[in-house]
Formats: sequence, structure tokens, C-alpha cells
Amino acid sequence: MGAGHDHGHSHAQAGGTATAAYVGRLRVALSITLTVMVVEIVGGVVADSLALVADAAHMATDALGLGMALLAIHFANRPATGNRTFGYARAEILAALANCLLLLVVGGYVLYEAIQRFVTPADTEGGLTIVFGAIGLVANMISLTLLVRGQKESLNVRGAFLEVAADALGSLAVILSAAVILTTGWQAADPIASLVIGVMIVPRTFKLLRETLDVLLESAPKDVDMTEVRTHILALDGVEDVHDLHAWTITSGMPVLSAHVVVRSDVLSAIGHEKMLHELQNCLGDHFDVEHCTFQLEPVGHAEHEAHLCH
Repeated sequence: MGAGHDHGHSHAQAGGTATAAYVGRLRVALSITLTVMVVEIVGGVVADSLALVADAAHMATDALGLGMALLAIHFANRPATGNRTFGYARAEILAALANCLLLLVVGGYVLYEAIQRFVTPADTEGGLTIVFGAIGLVANMISLTLLVRGQKESLNVRGAFLEVAADALGSLAVILSAAVILTTGWQAADPIASLVIGVMIVPRTFKLLRETLDVLLESAPKDVDMTEVRTHILALDGVEDVHDLHAWTITSGMPVLSAHVVVRSDVLSAIGHEKMLHELQNCLGDHFDVEHCTFQLEPVGHAEHEAHLCH
């Protein structure tokens, strides 16, 4: 017979997920983003600057992304149920996915409008554009400071951080293009800055999208080498084999691992199931950071019995 055991330790704070610890900072960043978005829309219309409007459009997406992240935290903090045994933790990843799709749409729109500006040039007011661009840059730097730590722990916070970082670079591009217009009168600088903003949006979004899809497709966490995990388990005294070894991520900061471990009967009789499970947990705990580990201990030959049952 097999013996199952689950061992977990939480790194997140009271909310239960990595993002939950940064709710307050996400709210402040959302407030800043909404304020600057309105300011840049007004500035873009007054100064006839596509670069400012593009940056404001990106900020609108940022605001929506931050709002979804906060909403996802609300759902993720709801307790587990009989049907949803991990609760709503995966809602954070779904929000990150939606955020990626929105970013791709906005990036494509900005690139399209920039190309249109080359066909039909506009008369952009350089001085006003610099003022509004500078406001956006300062606000983005404040938001980046708030989110820099959390982006290492949560895909949602990382998505928000990358969006704000791109906004900061976009604001810088707006300022530089306006300075060129102000000093040389070269109006093409505005759509060029818009192209730069669009190009910054799309590639980083694909990177975040790939990481998000890895979670949804239940790929092994990027910092967990499954070959090394198998090697460590097999190195334990009495372990003959390991099969059905799986590792995946429920949401940011919540990796999970399960395995069927074949142990010699004489070893199990000598040390007992509990001590064997402790050795497995200690082995993985010393080398890998996994939130939940579930092991099924099996005697030699039990795998053939499982295969027979499957057929």
C-alpha cells in the first residue's frame, strides 16, 4: 500500500499569495496611474502630441491591469472549497493573462497610429509636451519604487512593474521628442517616439505571456530542475525508484510537487513511513523551494500493480 503525505510552508503573508503582500502599494500605483493618465490625455489633446496620447493609452491599460490584479487578489484570498481545493489562487494568473492580451492590443494600436502620423503629419506643441511628459516621468518613477520588490515574487506585480517601467521610458521618449520638435521643428520626432513606445510594449509583453502560459500549462517552475529533484530523491537510502514525478505552479509563490517513491520494504519496516517521509521532505526542503510536497510511498513492484489497474 502507498502512503501519502503533504508538507507545505507559506512564504506569502496573510493573503496567502505573493501578490497579497503588496495590495497597498498596488492601490497607490493605481491611483498615480489614473491621475497621470488623465493629465496626459489632456496634454496630448492640447499639445496635439500622439506620443502623449500613446503614453496615456498605455497608462489606461496599466490602470486596468492594476485593477485586475487587485480584483484577482480579492478572489485569491477567498477560502478553498470542496470543489476548488486551491481556492481562487489561479485568478491572479488569469488576470496576468488578460493583462498581456490588453498590452498587445494597445501596442499594436500605438504602432498603427504612429505610422499614420508619418503619412499625415501633425503640428505638435513641443513646450507643452515636455511639461506633461515630465509629470508622467516623475509619477512613473514613484510607482516603480513602490513595486520594485514585489515584482520578484509575483507575476501580477511583475506585470504591473514592467508596464510602469515601459511608461517611464515612454515618458522619457515623449520628453526627448518634444525637445527635438522645440529646438529643430522636426515634427516626425513625435511619431518616432510613439513607435519607440509601441516597440517597448510588445516584446516584454510576449515574455510575460510566455511565463503566464507556463503556469497555466502546469510547466515545472523555472527554478526547479526536475532532473536534480529526481537525483536527490534517488540518493536517499532505501529508495529504489521514483515515478509520476510532477511539479507545477498554482499561482505566484505557490509551487507544488508530487511523486510516487518506491522504497525497499526492509527499509520501511526498519525506519517506518513517517521517518521516510521526513527524510524526503528534508531532502527537498534543503535544495528546492516548493510550497506543497505530496509523496506516495510504495513497495517494490507496486508500480506494475498501478499499471494493471489503469488498463
